[in-house]
Amino acid sequence: MNVLAFDLGAGSGRALIGSLHGRKMQIREVHRFANDPVQVKDRLHWDILRLYHEIKQGLLQAKLQAGGGLASLGIDSWAVDFGLIGDNGELLGNPYHYRDHHTDQVMDEVFALLPKEEIFRRTGIQFLQFNTIFQLYALRKAGSPILAKAQTLLMIPELLRYFLTGEQIGEFTNASTTQLYNPIDGCWDRTLLERIGVRPELFTRVCRPGTAIGGLLPSVRAELGLSDLQVTAVAEHDTGSAVAAVPAEQRHFAYLICGTWSLLGTETEKPVITDEALVFNFTNEGGVAGTNRLLKNIMGLWILEECRRTWRKQGLQLSYDEMSEQALQAESFASLIDPDDPAFLNPANMPQAIQDYCRKTGQPVPEQIGQIVRCILESLACKYRFVLEMTERLARQRYNGLHMIGGGIQNKLLCQFTANAIGRPVWAGPAEGSAVGNVLVQYMALGEIADIWEARTIVRKSFAIETYLPLEQERWEKAYTAFLQMMKSSGS
Repeated sequence: MNVLAFDLGAGSGRALIGSLHGRKMQIREVHRFANDPVQVKDRLHWDILRLYHEIKQGLLQAKLQAGGGLASLGIDSWAVDFGLIGDNGELLGNPYHYRDHHTDQVMDEVFALLPKEEIFRRTGIQFLQFNTIFQLYALRKAGSPILAKAQTLLMIPELLRYFLTGEQIGEFTNASTTQLYNPIDGCWDRTLLERIGVRPELFTRVCRPGTAIGGLLPSVRAELGLSDLQVTAVAEHDTGSAVAAVPAEQRHFAYLICGTWSLLGTETEKPVITDEALVFNFTNEGGVAGTNRLLKNIMGLWILEECRRTWRKQGLQLSYDEMSEQALQAESFASLIDPDDPAFLNPANMPQAIQDYCRKTGQPVPEQIGQIVRCILESLACKYRFVLEMTERLARQRYNGLHMIGGGIQNKLLCQFTANAIGRPVWAGPAEGSAVGNVLVQYMALGEIADIWEARTIVRKSFAIETYLPLEQERWEKAYTAFLQMMKSSGS
């Protein structure tokens, strides 16, 4: 029995066939495609119809390559972004990209309507300017005709599911990221919606991961020459899927989902909505099997990816391995940055933004590629330790190591730096964490896997996990002290 997972990231998407053989899983990529945002005048959009086209191409490839047919498909993606559907059932415009600048400076305006302490008490969500609540407020403030005419709001995976099935149904893990869903009451928070001037009727009912949504529309089956198959709402926030794939053996564990964004945290039974969690700006998001993901967003390898893009425009074609080799030749701990400083959210020139930050904080300015790359990787590792220690404080746990999963683990230098920084082992794998979790939830929905802990046992048996042990502890301790001092002096 095969299932098909679509895993959409901020830069690319992929379709993978998953299969179970006894208690071991195999996944195989059958289609990969770019996911490039589109700038139109001053606005940044997702090319959602291109993504839907690529999903159909993935279905065609899966039909050709899946011996034994397909039983189910599921879609996961990044969070917070959405499409708006009109009363005729059609999409009312390309969704905005979370890095679009229309949410600049709107957070304080929303806090004037409802204090941030009250918003956190109602949602338990980390404050980020691109959260759905701030995007919707920005649209309403701008008098968006699309928002005025909308009948339904669907998050990105829900929207693509709707194109396939015709069913408009929300999903728990993605709903929980919007900062509009109340995890205590288990529903959309009408008070928040009314305060920002958005109609609660826009929001659909919310299902749990592992819910069968329905089959493919007849028009989709006819176009692609497919027989019917079940479309399953997996953990549709890609981080939710990735956490389901953490190969933990113990109930209390810490994870780092490593990619364009880094998400570091733990799994808890209930949301941790405390004054300290608010001060630390942590988030509580829905997980598989009713769990809570207590975590914090960190800017992640976006910073390195943007540097690489800038260098490519300058005619420098650099692989990640080549950048790591140059970083190893550079001086260690020459300069450090706070990866989460707003300067790195979406600058026109990322290397220049890093240089400006170092200059502003009185540090040596990195000039060479290797110096910049080393600055990024060492700074990320230090920030991971900083957030891991906050996680332990909030969860009242001490973790004996850190599970790293996601595409970022292919950067072996970052994995080693992370082990060095935290002074504990790092267990890296699997790289395709979100896709693996997507597949696992589909098999749970089909009754082939009993629960999340059986799923994690299958991950341990199926994928290689590489262990990184900490090195150079004394030097990293001194560097971490310097990192904390830099954070304090910069106001981070």
